Amino acid sequence: MKNLKNILFTFSLIVLPFLAKAQFDGEFIKPRNGKFLLQNGTIHTITNGIIENGSVLIVNGKIQAVGKNLLAGDAEVIDCTGQYIYPGLIDGGSRLGLVEVNSLPETQDYAEIGQVTPNMQALVAVNPNSIAIPVTRVSGVTTTLAIPSGGLFPGTAALINLNGYTSDQMYAGFKGVLLNFPSSARRSTWDRRSDEDIKKEAEKAQKTLNDIWDRATTYHNLKLAKAELPYYPEMEQLAKVIAGELPLLVEVNAATDIVVAIEWIESKNVKAVLTGVAEGWRVADKIAAAKLPVIVGPMLSIPTRPSDRYDAAYTNPGKMAKAGVKVVIRSNNAENTRNLPFNAGFAAAYGMGKEEALKAVTINAAEVFGVSNRLGSIETGKDATLFVSTGDPFETKTQISHVFIDGYRVPMSNRHIKLYQEFLERSPGLEKNGN
Repeated sequence: MKNLKNILFTFSLIVLPFLAKAQFDGEFIKPRNGKFLLQNGTIHTITNGIIENGSVLIVNGKIQAVGKNLLAGDAEVIDCTGQYIYPGLIDGGSRLGLVEVNSLPETQDYAEIGQVTPNMQALVAVNPNSIAIPVTRVSGVTTTLAIPSGGLFPGTAALINLNGYTSDQMYAGFKGVLLNFPSSARRSTWDRRSDEDIKKEAEKAQKTLNDIWDRATTYHNLKLAKAELPYYPEMEQLAKVIAGELPLLVEVNAATDIVVAIEWIESKNVKAVLTGVAEGWRVADKIAAAKLPVIVGPMLSIPTRPSDRYDAAYTNPGKMAKAGVKVVIRSNNAENTRNLPFNAGFAAAYGMGKEEALKAVTINAAEVFGVSNRLGSIETGKDATLFVSTGDPFETKTQISHVFIDGYRVPMSNRHIKLYQEFLERSPGLEKNGN
């Protein structure tokens, strides 16, 4: 009870004055729904070209109309003259919401004990109140794939929108089981294992993978035969992949491993997406022939081999796209998921082109995740998940003016902005002491 009193006292001293000030200043401090008309902006629809001096009407969380000379009616009008309207950016893989401080294990919830935990759900571990979420969404990133980390099958990833009081409210309609495919590459430049040891470990890991898959296949077949089965949540989840109910997200990076992974996927006849693919450019033709989409990133990275050009990571997405691979870009980060636009910007500048890079963080991602009927472009009937900016979202000078997620207008504020505003005009300032 004493602790509760202390909390309430602190709340009254610190939080309430801040809330009062925010309301007094005319700011809205929480997402709010309603009818909105974004008027006179340049609309990048992604799928239907660019509309100059266009408007977007948002009603009940949906895009009700897109075009010119739309009537506002009782909608709140937001003047977007001289600004640009884009669909919300989708990050193809991050730990946003699963970790708060990387150096504090108590704030990490993206890994479980054990090598085979496909049944572990990233969605239930997402923290809707993560301080990094507002930091991310004011950069135009509205949707992310929350990915677990760890062993061979670390868990099930979930697509989330960056708005909601609970993880279920944030869920955006896609889940996929992760597989960290056995690697035959060195872990880093500090890896001192012999070539023979690396080969033996890779073969052992591959055998383990095949044994687990055989077990899951047996479980699936018994389930189809309506046999009485023991409680086995790991196999239950993998059986959903075998049945085609869930896709397999196969993390693989070295060129030789990518080729082996493609052959393995084809032999198992599962719906799969390649993730990571740091050396995808080396075998882009094979990936394209297998008709597998890829989630690549981060671009803000160094080459995988000392002999590679400095821009190997930057050019990787463009080379795969030109080979005919459907490419999605990810930040593969947590607190710096906000840098997704700059990862895409590097890809655009180093061969991919702005249009394809924009697709890689919008409609391509929506299609790969099976949510293109709701996200990824600005079209009538889709979810009103979009943002308004002063320019190209891949440019560092661009400012994001407004963000909407599922029709909710989210506040353009975060801890960084609050600190900036606090110290921009300090009161009392240094002049109080005569300095």
